[in-house]
Amino acid sequence: MGLRVVSDELVGALKDKIGLSASQVTQILVKHTISTWQVQAKPKESEKFNPKLQDDVMRVKLKGGAAVDPESGLDAKATVLRDSEGTPMTAVLGMVDLVKGYNSYYRLQALKHDSKSAYWVFRAWGRIGTSIGGTKLEKFLTESAARQNFEDLYLEKTGNLWCNRKNFEKVPHRFYEMELDYTDVEEKSRTLMKSRSVKSKLHPLLQALLEFICDLESMKNAMVELEIDVKKMPLGKLSKRQIQDAYSVLAHLSKRLNKSKQLDQGFVLGESNRFYTLIPHDFGMKVPPLLDNTEIIKNKLKMLEDLREIELAYNILKQDLSIDMNPLDQHYRQLNTQLQPVNTNSDEFARIEQYVKLTHGSTHTSYKLEVVAVFDVERADEKARYDGYTAARHNRQLLWHGSRRTNWVGILSQGLRIAPPEAPATGYMFGKGIYFADMVSKSANYCFTSQSQPEGLLLLCEVILGNMHECTTADASPLPSGKQSRKGLGSTQPDPSTYYTSPDGVIYPIGKPQPSNVKSTALLYNEYIVYDMAQVLQKYLVRVKFVYK
Repeated sequence: MGLRVVSDELVGALKDKIGLSASQVTQILVKHTISTWQVQAKPKESEKFNPKLQDDVMRVKLKGGAAVDPESGLDAKATVLRDSEGTPMTAVLGMVDLVKGYNSYYRLQALKHDSKSAYWVFRAWGRIGTSIGGTKLEKFLTESAARQNFEDLYLEKTGNLWCNRKNFEKVPHRFYEMELDYTDVEEKSRTLMKSRSVKSKLHPLLQALLEFICDLESMKNAMVELEIDVKKMPLGKLSKRQIQDAYSVLAHLSKRLNKSKQLDQGFVLGESNRFYTLIPHDFGMKVPPLLDNTEIIKNKLKMLEDLREIELAYNILKQDLSIDMNPLDQHYRQLNTQLQPVNTNSDEFARIEQYVKLTHGSTHTSYKLEVVAVFDVERADEKARYDGYTAARHNRQLLWHGSRRTNWVGILSQGLRIAPPEAPATGYMFGKGIYFADMVSKSANYCFTSQSQPEGLLLLCEVILGNMHECTTADASPLPSGKQSRKGLGSTQPDPSTYYTSPDGVIYPIGKPQPSNVKSTALLYNEYIVYDMAQVLQKYLVRVKFVYK
């Protein structure tokens, strides 16, 4: 690529040099180049192997509302010092530098002995996704000396004063503070074990469903698949604000891409560094890829959507549990949604099973789908909102929506939601909306199952489509006047002659795939998009098994 990287100071100095020729500027840049994109900086001498960093999970114990880093060796006898405002003097920092190949963390704490006049500052550092790193524990005679050392190190590493951290400003080539989310795992585990002894009052199929969607281990595994680092405290415990900020970075990049296909490489480097600092990735020794094209931005948008659901689910599931109620019953109550197993001998079940069997796309050949269970869904207040939608009431269809296993706590408790304002609309083929399909396998692909984890969940929603704006290519523009939804026309559709219409007028597009006779379309299958959550009513949750060939 031939990109030269220079210091911020040189850039500032060049701004004052009016009238320099291109060749003069080039000579200066060559002379002061720090690195080029093709060159990775070698690991520093201090980055040595530390066997303590091999553990997949770092357990922390809360003492006084803050966790003493276990690697300090003081977690049993020390407490985190607090500053004059009562804030624990502990920080976890991250830094990504794509040019030098850095994807690093730095942990810093000021500590005091629980019963003696002894004080320490502990620090740990390393490369995310590797065992490269080290630790240092320094002892001080006075509390004030330990505080001062902590503040000096914080300033050195971040370029920000500790007292001004609420107005933190990212400084180039310095660390960025991560937000912590501590949970007293041991206490919650004890409560969970006690509550498990209480018998569940739920239907066995519903118990199995809740075990499936409320599994924290599956959430961790999903984050690993997304290349998120979950090994080092607190990476993998991302805050809502960090996810929102990451959305904003992608929006900034997407906006520039829309204006020019050739992005300024300095801008791309800066925004990519910022994104990977906000959302820690595990690339090992590999340099994280530049966010310099529409496809990678689209992939990162999808990743943030999944992270947003995982963050929401985690915050729901980590709430305190009562020892007087089975944990599954408590999680069910937290969903605030009524789920009722559908009788396998009913016409309702048979119709949904037929919908699954007939609408499998011919291009989705790696698996077949088997229905394991169907649940009738009734979300709190969703029906009232749906009935209150007055822009249109006609053209209601029962359509598919698929998502990862880890996303269903959020979907069932909060509903299907539209991407937040921070997200760029151009990352979505038909803009920021809620997407549905009439071919089951198109939605099933978004379950991201595997041969080792072959079960997934699909949602059937009653959707008010009204007057549809029909498209054959991507269109993220606002809907034309008088339209309530958008339809991406596929070259294949379910046979309309076999559609079923319910007694209350809802169309079930059940039929074998056939050519749609739509000319020059970019889509294989139909897509339906609405831009108002009030147009969606969750009806059935379908648990399916992917039978891989």
